[in-house]
Amino acid sequence: MTKHLADHRTASEGGRLQNFLRLERSQSPTAPRILHQRPQSRSDDNPRLQHFLRIERGEQA
Repeated sequence: MTKHLADHRTASEGGRLQNFLRLERSQSPTAPRILHQRPQSRSDDNPRLQHFLRIERGEQA
C-alpha cells in the first residue's frame, strides 16, 4: 500500500540547522549564545514548582 500524496515530503536542505550552526559558531556575544550558556535559576516563591520537586525527590507530605 502506498502513502497518501500529503504524506510525501520533499527533502529539506537543512536551512534551519545551517542557521543554528552559524549562530552557534559566531564569536559575538549574541542572544542565542548567552541564553544557551546562562545558568538556570529556580525561584523559591513558586509553591507548585517546589511541590513537584519534592515529589521528584521522593519525599512524602
